[in-house]
Amino acid sequence: MPINQPSNQIKLTNVAIVRLKKGKKRFELACYKNKVLEYRSGVETDLDEVLQIQQVFTNVSKGAVAPHADLQKCFGPKSTTESIILEILQKGELQVGEKERNAKLEQTHTEVISIVASKCVDPVSKLVYTPTMIEKALAELSAKKREEGEEDIPRWSGVTDKKSSKAQALEAIKALVHHQPIAIARARMRLRVVAPKRVKEKVMEFIEQVEDEGYEGGNWECTAFVEPGKYKSVTDLVASETKGKGRVEVLDTAVVSEGDNS
Repeated sequence: MPINQPSNQIKLTNVAIVRLKKGKKRFELACYKNKVLEYRSGVETDLDEVLQIQQVFTNVSKGAVAPHADLQKCFGPKSTTESIILEILQKGELQVGEKERNAKLEQTHTEVISIVASKCVDPVSKLVYTPTMIEKALAELSAKKREEGEEDIPRWSGVTDKKSSKAQALEAIKALVHHQPIAIARARMRLRVVAPKRVKEKVMEFIEQVEDEGYEGGNWECTAFVEPGKYKSVTDLVASETKGKGRVEVLDTAVVSEGDNS
């Protein structure tokens, strides 16, 4: 159903509502679907792309605009419309239907599994795990009951819509490494890349850390670490950009990064 803003009858459709309760009152924003989470994760920074209208409501569905006096009382006399909107966007609860919520959780679940699989290896065989194996290991952890005195131990209880996929993947890795439902370690591959200088910036998009680099004869030479899942991207890039004039050598197939939370 279209939502009307009463002062000028602007019809708002495809609305996602973000709600925040403050000072015993409810405040809402009318946002575009899918944009709120992008804003919270830093992917989207333009408020005009997130908000259907830069207005604070008490009830978006009814088009009821929040009174100025209520905003000043609840958010403070020095608050501005922009500062209030930012607070609601950051701290408010995104209102979504059960079907949409489940679809988003399923997407997040898939993304988390993919990220974990790309960042971890079997420390013995130095081989990466398939997403299916990672999924089973995490399912085992989520089914495990928390024991007394384990409050500070890394835990995994499944995905949520409150955090980004990357943040949750890092939490999952910490739990996997601590509990070891399978032999697993956070890992990186150590590579040596030789390619023309012009290719450097594109290669750097996949590199996690540079160990050493230099230039010789117009070429850029670099020893660096990459996540196992990005190795093929590096080799494909160098091959396509240099037409056989560049090369990628694997120096170590699994350099385990102890305590690496990046």
